[in-house]
Amino acid sequence: MSLPTSVPAASPLPKGISHLWSFTASSGERRPVNLHERKEALLSLRPAPAHRAIKAVTPYQTWTVYFVYLPHGQLTESHHFTLKKLRALKGGLLVVCACPTLAEVPAELHKLCDALYWKGLSGYDFSAYKLALGAIARHSPKANVFVMNDSVFGPFHDLAPLIHQAPWDLTGFTASSQIENHIQSYAFVLKDVTPSRLRKLASVFLPLIAFSRPFDAIEYQETRLAKVAARCMTVGAYWFADASQV
Repeated sequence: MSLPTSVPAASPLPKGISHLWSFTASSGERRPVNLHERKEALLSLRPAPAHRAIKAVTPYQTWTVYFVYLPHGQLTESHHFTLKKLRALKGGLLVVCACPTLAEVPAELHKLCDALYWKGLSGYDFSAYKLALGAIARHSPKANVFVMNDSVFGPFHDLAPLIHQAPWDLTGFTASSQIENHIQSYAFVLKDVTPSRLRKLASVFLPLIAFSRPFDAIEYQETRLAKVAARCMTVGAYWFADASQV
């Protein structure tokens, strides 16, 4: 595996922080989930949110996916800042916009991206990721994809080296041992996106259903993504935090 040379680590690293961390499953048992929690999680399942292609995916070697959550149908200044930065990256820009109705997708989004999809408000980030990655797998197979949501502000630095030199098939920007060792899903790179690859991740990117509570999306999707992916591809993160120390 070739590691990027343009991303130096701080020296010395703070205690509990690792740089260029290859995924290893947690050595201890995962926090036990009691019967009540399992029942609540099952009750929180809903059909996958409604969605519609406004501008469909076309072939690119690389895609950037940006998920925006707009319960009031309005882009903020931080969205505009991020969209400008992401637009400058090589390849296509796909935006998944979650808002109450198709008619409330902001008109300016049509001009700011190469592909645009609407989805309903339910389902959290993973329903948007499933929609975007599925469209790319069908219409631009084998593309490398950088995925980011609007829970963070930025980027303030050129992400191109981190994206194009991503060392693993699934590369997270940060990872944590909280709950269990996992990559954090606000930003990651997934290489060689094909229908076959996504089928192997179907227990995380659920095809027909979605969770309606944030805890369940974290417990059953985010914290499981790296472990499920590691069965069929290489997985790691640029930075890892040992939650027992930091």
